[in-house]
Amino acid sequence: MSQPKQLQPIPSLKNPQYALGYWQKVTLSIWLIALIILPFADIEIVNFDPFLELTRMANGLVTPDFFATEYLLQAIMQTVNFAIIGVCLGLVIGAPLALIYQHPLISSCCAFLRAIHEIFWALLFLQVFGLSPLTGILAISIPFAATFARVFHDIINQSSNSPLESIDSRADMISRFTYGKIAQVMPQLMSYTRYRFECALRSSAVLGFIGMPTLGFYMETAFRQGNYSEGAALLMIFIALIGTIRYWCPPKLLGVYLVIACVTLIDIPHIDSSLLVRFISHDILPPAIANAATLAEVQWSSVTAWFSALLSEQAIPGAIVTITLALLALAATHFVSLSAHMMASKHLWPAPLTWLGRFSLLIGRSVPEYILAFIFLMLLGPSMLPAIIALAIHNGCVIAYLAVKQSNAIARQEMQISKLNQFNYHIMPTIYPSMMALMFYRFEIIVRETAVFGILGIMTLGFYIDSNFSEIRYSNALILITFTALLNVAIDIISRRLLKFEKTSQASC
Repeated sequence: MSQPKQLQPIPSLKNPQYALGYWQKVTLSIWLIALIILPFADIEIVNFDPFLELTRMANGLVTPDFFATEYLLQAIMQTVNFAIIGVCLGLVIGAPLALIYQHPLISSCCAFLRAIHEIFWALLFLQVFGLSPLTGILAISIPFAATFARVFHDIINQSSNSPLESIDSRADMISRFTYGKIAQVMPQLMSYTRYRFECALRSSAVLGFIGMPTLGFYMETAFRQGNYSEGAALLMIFIALIGTIRYWCPPKLLGVYLVIACVTLIDIPHIDSSLLVRFISHDILPPAIANAATLAEVQWSSVTAWFSALLSEQAIPGAIVTITLALLALAATHFVSLSAHMMASKHLWPAPLTWLGRFSLLIGRSVPEYILAFIFLMLLGPSMLPAIIALAIHNGCVIAYLAVKQSNAIARQEMQISKLNQFNYHIMPTIYPSMMALMFYRFEIIVRETAVFGILGIMTLGFYIDSNFSEIRYSNALILITFTALLNVAIDIISRRLLKFEKTSQASC
């Protein structure tokens, strides 16, 4: 009679090591910084009766009104149109740039362009093109082109060179590159393009909050007016649009959808070239330069005083609030990502509960941070708290979604321990470095979104940018946008060094 198979304990449990590793130290540092700056953050609940508002929102959620929006189909169509045309234009510009991205000038320009949020681009173009489709399309395509250039360059560079050796040396350079490099990474390029289209849909919806005729416009109107049944219906439609994207928009149909988008796009009004010339040659210049007839008449001391005042009164205070909010959101994102990953892991729960957890992740990652912050702002009042919650939910669900895909690929081992212990001592240590890397990749996105939350009334850099646009101080707004972009680039560089290894081609919106 054969002896039963002896289950082996995990070696690390037999001889436990209590020394902190690199990622444990980083984690403790994140939480320590968050606890230090927490007393200085404005996280007060300003709403006098948040539970009443929560009850009304919950009632709207269970009684969605899908027929309350008059131009619903047109809003859905324009949301998709802006996204498709923006992505395709970004591809046309970004794909060639990927081939020369190794040049420092190209990579620096792309890093700067993608550091500026789509809403800031839209606010700039709004002054010239108004509420034209060009405003939304260019606001999406410019940062997306810079992102395509970087990611495509990384994907191509990380591919194997062995196929090139099998190609006849007499073949021309274009053929060798096409069949030896592009052909082997085409599935990755197509997959990433579809992912960017999902990001573009979110950006397209958010542009509705500044007046573009997308789903976000009607969503903001519904929530502001207290029509929560209509707002909930629009939110459900948007989540369904994102969640089913793989079925209704496979990459091979992108060209077909592009033709349809061009045909059904709302009319582009006539563009007054004189407005564009005036905007570039006068409006965005500092007042002392714009009001001078010649450069010789410019009082450079006034320019210096103007810049110093802008830096000390708006840029630096806005940057402090932006970084404070981003760091608190980073810690909250860490907590949400760990909790959400545990909630959706097949190593802990049966299939029905796992499916429910993954569905929750779909909802969290589908709704843009800006829309979540807007909803929580109405519920809790204007403070940092709604922004922290919104950033933590969206980014935590994105990280958890990717972590679940990685952890589900790990085979369960036959060990003499419970599911919970195996999850904590085998699964989590295996994927934790990847989760932390993803979190630092997302930190750049968190800072971008944090700056934009100023438009909702939180005093980040976006608050001062929006105020200057409202006061027709375009030169101030342009300087602050540039400052925001440089801050984002600096944080990205710090994150890369902290990770101690090169970024992969995985990027996020």
